Order: sequence, then structure tokens, then C-alpha cells
Amino acid sequence: MTAIRHDWTQEEILNIYNTPLFDLIYRAQQIHREFNVPNEIQVSSLVSIKTGGCVEDCGYCPQAARYNTGVEVHKLMTLNQVLEVADKAKTGGASRLCMGAAWREVRDNSDFERVLEMVKGVNEKGMEVCCTLGMITEEQAQKLADAGLYAYNHNIDTSEDNYKKIITTRTYDDRLNTINNVRKAKVSVCSGGIIGLGETVEDRVKMLQTLSSMEKHPESVPINALVPVAGTPLENQPLVPIWDMIRMIATTRIVMPTTMVRLSAGRTQMSLEGQALCFLAGANSIFAGEKLLTTPNPDFNEDMEMFKLFGLTPGKAFKKEKEVTELAEENAPKNYA
Repeated sequence: MTAIRHDWTQEEILNIYNTPLFDLIYRAQQIHREFNVPNEIQVSSLVSIKTGGCVEDCGYCPQAARYNTGVEVHKLMTLNQVLEVADKAKTGGASRLCMGAAWREVRDNSDFERVLEMVKGVNEKGMEVCCTLGMITEEQAQKLADAGLYAYNHNIDTSEDNYKKIITTRTYDDRLNTINNVRKAKVSVCSGGIIGLGETVEDRVKMLQTLSSMEKHPESVPINALVPVAGTPLENQPLVPIWDMIRMIATTRIVMPTTMVRLSAGRTQMSLEGQALCFLAGANSIFAGEKLLTTPNPDFNEDMEMFKLFGLTPGKAFKKEKEVTELAEENAPKNYA
């Protein structure tokens, strides 16, 4: 059985990333089948519950107030609006609803109380609930957990070195502290990054080393391809080659075998053949629904047709990623050779 490691070096990960492509995919597929159901894909739906007006300066984000991107600012959705979205997502085949709010951090106010009600309501529908609300304290994480939160997303985006070129309004340590607060509340961690920010291959490797060196690997790692948005500092970035996405997904699968590797933003720019290779390389989760917060995404019908074509099935809710991870780590050989 393949050992689950937390001590990958940058050199080791770089060597994996640079493996000849077919060998890389083959190795990733072998490890994927060892730890995961090979043709099962976890389907999430992402809804922006509060849009635009964010005070952060993330260079890729159309929701930052300082950029002129044409995104309309919308206040926090009502509970009933979110429950309607959840019903639609569940009918479409999603097992998880991810709720995103364009906040720098969560504040203890009536808006947060409403979010807690949203978490309770969606959880009662038999769906996993994920939130991405910016920075949260340990106490706020516990409140979300008590309300039934299944996962919390807080991406580290890129390497610590490159991060400073993309975001200046919060630090890398701020992100890691939020992830630690989520862990303390025993909530599943969803944390990944974006490629296409102008980073080097070494930056990508360093990001994966940060994630794979955590005491417990994130249960979900989204791999996003930048969708350049007019009005943002990164609007002129070239599109990410599909081969880069395949390499990132395969490398992520190899260094974090039990993690849900999510093929996230950028799928509208990918062919069916490109997406098929991403699944072959170990991706076993997608976002479905026509928008990812404010950027385009394939709709549910398109994805279900793709699943039918590839012989894939949507995963059911509450597959207990955490228990799978713990079991795999418990049974894995203790040497890291």
C-alpha cells in the first residue's frame, strides 16, 4: 500500500511534476484507484450569497471594490433564496452546496447569524454544506460547526513567495491561521490554489508542499485555472494550457492520495478530451452549475451528459472524507521510503 506522507520535499514534488506526461498520468491513476472509487465524482455547486464590494486587493478577483469589473454589488441573500438554490443544486446532482461571501473576514453580527441559519437549512436537506467567508476565528469556526457545517474553503492560492505579488491586504499566515481554526473545530478543510497567476513551476510545487506538509492533508484541494477578468490586474494573463492543469492534478493526487482533488475554475475553456485527461490524472470532484461565484461554468445538464459519456457517477453526500482519510493514514506503512 502506498504510504501517505507529510514530508515531501520541493525537489521530490518538482521531479513528480516534471515526469513524462504519460508516466505521470499512469502513476497518478494507480494511486487514485488505490485510495478512491475510480469512476465516482463528487459534485459541488457554488453560490455567491453576498457579491462584490470586497475590500481586499486579490489581483485575480472581480469582486474587489477597487477594480472596475462590472460586477454588481448584492447584499446577503435571504435564507429562502439560498434554500431554493440548494434544492435546484440537489436536483441537478450536487451533493454539496458551497456558499461564498465577498468578505475579508466574518464579523459577529446579524449577517453571520443569517449564514448560520443557511448552514442549518441546507444541512437539513441532506447536503454537505461548505462556506468560504474569508478569515474566521476559532470561535466562529465552532459556531459554523455547531450549525452543521461540513467543510470550509480557504485557498492558499499560490506559493508564499508569489502570494505577496498577488495580494497585499492579508498575509499568507492569515490564511494558514484560518485553516488551523477550521481544523480546531473539526470541520473538513478545503484549500487549494490557482494556476495562471504568473507563477513559476517552482511556485506551484511550493504551494503543493505547503498543503501536503500539513499535519492532516486538506480533505479537498481545488485546482483552479485563472479565468482572466477585464478590470483586474491579471486581465491580460494568458490562458493556462490544459497540460499544466493535468500535471497539477496528477501531482496533487500523488502527494495527497486520499484528498478530493477538485477540477475547479476554468473548465469552460477546456475540451471534453482535456477534462477526461484531468479525471484520468486523479481529479474526483467538480463544481457544477452555470456560475462559480461570478465567472462562467458548465451547467448541470452539460456535466451530466459528460458523466454519461465517460461512465462517471456523482458521489453521494456525507461520504465521510474525514473518516476515509483517517482510515487510510492509520493503515498506511509508517516508513516514507
